[in-house]
Amino acid sequence: RSVYDDQPNAHQKFMEKLDACIRNHDREIEKMCNFHHQGFVDAITELLKVRADAEKLKVQVTDTNRRLQDAGKEVIAQTEEIIRCRVQQRNITTVVEKLQLCLPVLEMYSKLKEQMSVKRYYSALKTMEQLENLYLPRVSQYRFCQIMMENLPKLREEIKEISMSDLKDFLESIRKHSDRIGETAMKQAQQQKTFSTALQKQNNVNYGRNMHLGRNRILESKNEITLKRAFEDEDEHDEEVLTAQDLVDFSPVYRCLHIYSVLGDGEIFENYYRKQRRKQARLVLQPQSSMHETVEGYRRYFSQIVGFFVVEDHILHVTQGLVTRTYTDELWNMALSKIIAVLRTHSSYCSDPDLVLELKNLIVVFADTLQGYGFPVNRLFDLLFEIRDQYNETLLKKWSGLFRDIFEADNYSPIPVANEEEYRIVISKFPFQDPELDKQSFPKKLPMSQSVPQIYMQVKEFIYASLKFSESLHRSSTEIDDMLRKSTNLLLTRTLSSCLQNLIKKPHIGLTELVQIIINTTHLEQACKYLEDFISNITNISQLTVHTARLYGLSTFKDARHAAEGEIYTKLNQKIDEFIQIADYDWTMSESDGRASGYLMDLINFLRSTFQVFTHLPGKVAQTACMSACQHLSMSLMQMLLDSELKQISMGAIQQFNLDVIQCELFASSEPVPGFQGDTLQLAFIDLRQLLDLFMVWDWSTYLADYGQATSKYLRVNPSTALTLLEKMKDSSKKNNIFAQFRKNDRDKQKLIETVVKQLRSLVNGMSQHT
Repeated sequence: RSVYDDQPNAHQKFMEKLDACIRNHDREIEKMCNFHHQGFVDAITELLKVRADAEKLKVQVTDTNRRLQDAGKEVIAQTEEIIRCRVQQRNITTVVEKLQLCLPVLEMYSKLKEQMSVKRYYSALKTMEQLENLYLPRVSQYRFCQIMMENLPKLREEIKEISMSDLKDFLESIRKHSDRIGETAMKQAQQQKTFSTALQKQNNVNYGRNMHLGRNRILESKNEITLKRAFEDEDEHDEEVLTAQDLVDFSPVYRCLHIYSVLGDGEIFENYYRKQRRKQARLVLQPQSSMHETVEGYRRYFSQIVGFFVVEDHILHVTQGLVTRTYTDELWNMALSKIIAVLRTHSSYCSDPDLVLELKNLIVVFADTLQGYGFPVNRLFDLLFEIRDQYNETLLKKWSGLFRDIFEADNYSPIPVANEEEYRIVISKFPFQDPELDKQSFPKKLPMSQSVPQIYMQVKEFIYASLKFSESLHRSSTEIDDMLRKSTNLLLTRTLSSCLQNLIKKPHIGLTELVQIIINTTHLEQACKYLEDFISNITNISQLTVHTARLYGLSTFKDARHAAEGEIYTKLNQKIDEFIQIADYDWTMSESDGRASGYLMDLINFLRSTFQVFTHLPGKVAQTACMSACQHLSMSLMQMLLDSELKQISMGAIQQFNLDVIQCELFASSEPVPGFQGDTLQLAFIDLRQLLDLFMVWDWSTYLADYGQATSKYLRVNPSTALTLLEKMKDSSKKNNIFAQFRKNDRDKQKLIETVVKQLRSLVNGMSQHT
């Protein structure tokens, strides 16, 4: 830069100096070359000398090389073979190493295929997981590994489908076999309960000690047999107790649950399982239309339900989360509502008490079985109280028929006993006590008829039948005692009372039968206290207990007696009417026959014989019947005289009628039924007597003068009655005495009748106006 930056001709000067420097260097080089030229010549000379030796050496080297090449060919071949072998060894080593990596993969895949073939799907999924996470990543570069990787998801889906298919088969299987599962569970619960009950009764030495002697012996022997059988059954089944797990293979559920859990679809599986089981629950809870016709229909229905919930309880305890207690409780509450509705509907069709009792026993076993699995069953026992009322209704209907048959077969005669053995047989059936009768010698007759001990025994059988339903209801003895008394009260006050009322109203029941019915009801009423003792002995509840109900048999039999008494009065009056209807008076006769009418004497004889039968009745009943008959006879005779169809009546007919009334009065005074004071019975005919006396003595002046006074001789004669009868006599007098106007006495009598008629009419009119 200094060269260019100096003076203007600096470049030229620099070039000149540079050329001078080059010439100096060339001169130094020439000097140097000249100095070494001789050495160079010497060297060339030596090289020329060496060239011949070099040619010889070259020939020797070439020959040596040729001979070495010929000698090394075999070595080279061996060497190449060694190289090839070493390459193969290296490759083999590499292959072995790679195969050692691939073999576990292939072995695991082979194991997977084998597990799939033997349906060990859960293990297969575990193997897949190991393949994916551990083995396949080591050899992922190989194509077969890619194929395996692609096949694994397909195998998973296949496993899901197969496990789901197995689950569906399992669900179908338990749906078909749920009744067998439930039947086995119910049988085990029943055996356990029978064993426990028998053991408890064995330990309780005082059990049933106060019960009826015959019944007690039967029960004690039955208890011993039951306990013995219970121990035997326990020994037989001790080694082999079938459970739901024994009857059902739950492995499909476990496999499917594990498979879906491993695949991360556990929630999907749970939802599917619960949904399908809810559907099955609805099918199980749907009853058959004819279920109520047989016990087997109910048993199959209960067995299916028990089987369903036994399976669910097993699934609840052996799996985690597949079903929960909340789920089972919700399902049970839904099922319980449906079961109660079904039982209410179908049990209402049951008219056979034995079928209702079997249903009750099935419900108790059903409830006890499910209670043993932890399901609440209080609502079922509440339902049993409703069914108990229905059971009592069916019993009442059945016993109504039994009572009717007993009443139809009864001869309504006192029971004859020929010897002591027959007497013991009767009193063993009915608690009859009569010291006076005991003093009599055989043969003798008991006052009641054959229906009384039969009715009493049937009432006891009813109590036994009612007790059968109260057993196993988990109720106290006090409650059972109350149930028995209430049902027995219904039997007495409704069923037996209705049968007695219908019996009394039947046309073929005559006066003799009615009298015997009254006697029978009296003895049945007296036996009610023995029925109360009988119930107390069964339940071991004293009658002195405050809450103990009483039997209403007293009112039942009193009502029946009153109805029978009223029917006696009615039939007596009907019989009197029958005799009255055959009366054949000649109302225009001129004079009487001098003796009472035949129909009336027959009527009086009938009344005498009838009232002799009444000697077995209570005194007041016989007296009332006798008074009622006399009053009705008096009223009937009075109505005969005052009949509107009777237009005329002669004095002779009045005299004949008077003779008949005299016979009635004689009958009343003969005291056909003891116990009347004075002429009380004769007063039944007082109206007729005063009326006939008035017409017989023709004492109209006295009657008209004393009318209205308490001391009147004809106080019971009504003016309208006297007027009616007098007008009939007036018409008869006119018709039969055409020429009476020509006889002064007859004309005077006719005028007197007309005068009395006018006065009577004025009295009757005055009474009407006053009224």
